[in-house]
Amino acid sequence: MASSAQSDQAASSEPQIDAWEKSKATFQSKRTSEYYDPCQEFANRSIKCMHRNKGDREMCQDYFKAYRDCKKEWTAKRRAESGSWFG
Repeated sequence: MASSAQSDQAASSEPQIDAWEKSKATFQSKRTSEYYDPCQEFANRSIKCMHRNKGDREMCQDYFKAYRDCKKEWTAKRRAESGSWFG
């Protein structure tokens, strides 16, 4: 039991990497005509939830919120890194 608690603690002490950091290199190296969504995992989960619950959106609100939060964070980080046009 102690070893599993220690491994859980060690896993939680590792830095958490968000969706943008994990996929930044892939996004920057893609061709202009390609679409790349670093939040695709969250989108897939929400679609699976919709299939599992026969289209009942109320049952999947948490999945939708997680996707929206991921997109907002990703968009904000992209804007912050690119800077402004005038600065």
